[in-house]
Amino acid sequence: MPVYENTKLILEEIGSTTLVCVTKTIEPERINEAIRAGAPIIGENRVQEYEDKRDDILPCETHLIGHLQTNKVKKAVHLFDVIQSIDSMKIIRDIDRRARDIGKVQKVYLQVNIGNEPQKYGFGPDEIKNAITEIRSLRNVRVEGLMCIPPFVPPEQTRPYFKKMKALFDEMKQENRDNIDIRTLSMGMSGDYRIAIEEGATMVRVGSAIFGKREY
Repeated sequence: MPVYENTKLILEEIGSTTLVCVTKTIEPERINEAIRAGAPIIGENRVQEYEDKRDDILPCETHLIGHLQTNKVKKAVHLFDVIQSIDSMKIIRDIDRRARDIGKVQKVYLQVNIGNEPQKYGFGPDEIKNAITEIRSLRNVRVEGLMCIPPFVPPEQTRPYFKKMKALFDEMKQENRDNIDIRTLSMGMSGDYRIAIEEGATMVRVGSAIFGKREY
């Protein structure tokens, strides 16, 4: 799979939208191809996987985009520039404590369960404002965005969820002060990133459209 060429094409296509290359199960050599092509950020789903291969990856901004378990918080704070998958107040308090221990202000995004699916992680859309109110008391986290994974439906059917996320994003930007500086809307993946951009995404997370189908 021509990783370098695919990355170049997607960067050209999405214009000012920020690209996160999703590198789950991808070996460092191919990740480095994407970085050389201009990929500004890599996104990993698992803390341990990234830790195992990070020494072989070129310097690049790193985001955790998968579910963060409590027992991985300390490592995540050391390893990642941004943690996108903040799905509970318990996790963000743990991150604040671990970041304080090392003198870091950890950048985070709040994950929104935009479809209110019981099997998915994330804050309900109606819980975000209260969460932001609570987060204001924390000093070692900085909320810089919202992230979502819509229900698993055909790409065109994701549009209503992206519209809803954009409306929530615009509303929450009005809450910006102190450690809240919401400016990134991370939504859209390989199958639906074009629709997400049409509906207002400022960041998309693309894996298979760059690296091809994953082999597990």
